[in-house]
Amino acid sequence: MTDYSYLYGQRRPLPDDGSYEPYFDMARTAFVSIDMHDGHLSESPECPCPAPRARAIVERVDDVHRRGRDLGARVIHVRTGLRPSGIDDINGIPSAWRLPFSEFVGGIPNIDQHGIEGSPWTRLVTEVLPQDEVVTTKKRVSAFYPTDLDFLLRQMDVRNVVLTGCMTDCCILSSAFDASNRNYRVIVVRDCVAGTNDELEDAALKIISLNLGLVMDAADLIESWAVRQSGDDSIEITSTALTTA
Repeated sequence: MTDYSYLYGQRRPLPDDGSYEPYFDMARTAFVSIDMHDGHLSESPECPCPAPRARAIVERVDDVHRRGRDLGARVIHVRTGLRPSGIDDINGIPSAWRLPFSEFVGGIPNIDQHGIEGSPWTRLVTEVLPQDEVVTTKKRVSAFYPTDLDFLLRQMDVRNVVLTGCMTDCCILSSAFDASNRNYRVIVVRDCVAGTNDELEDAALKIISLNLGLVMDAADLIESWAVRQSGDDSIEITSTALTTA
């Protein structure tokens, strides 16, 4: 079979010399879905850090997770969780993004409520099943800092991390760096992540494709897994099927 990924923005077949085969080992694979919660996705004018582009990928994220689960992938949902006192961020040493990002988007009136535990903004919007795992202690842009995600992945004997969620040019990119630096194999699902704008999404995915791992369309990823599981090279999965099934 032929596997496809993006290299500096161009979809191309992966070399068939077996060098990428470990990336598709389902027994050691987990999705890590990042910050798909109401703090980013709510349409309320009070949303503390709106990520409107990510609202458009909720159905695609749910669908690729469902199909991945059916093939044996585990799913971990990671979200921001800050102490109500604010000491983790706004009342301590604040996250660097709070000033320039808010300035760039024209101000965010409710920004001090982003990620506060016990607030409605921490509700996960994507589908969470009983067998999924949830990590709720993300306090900066990486899903690994200062959470127990690395411990959880090792307990699950996972070596392949498949990233979905938001934001491509911030939390996805930072998490991809941290995963790669911890020697995980990284796959980013290109049509199941969203960022600030086209320019920054494109730049982040190009960086990931050159330095950190594979960037793949959801349909290509599911097909690569399904063919290996069934041994049937005639399987073909389209993007339309992934978003409507």
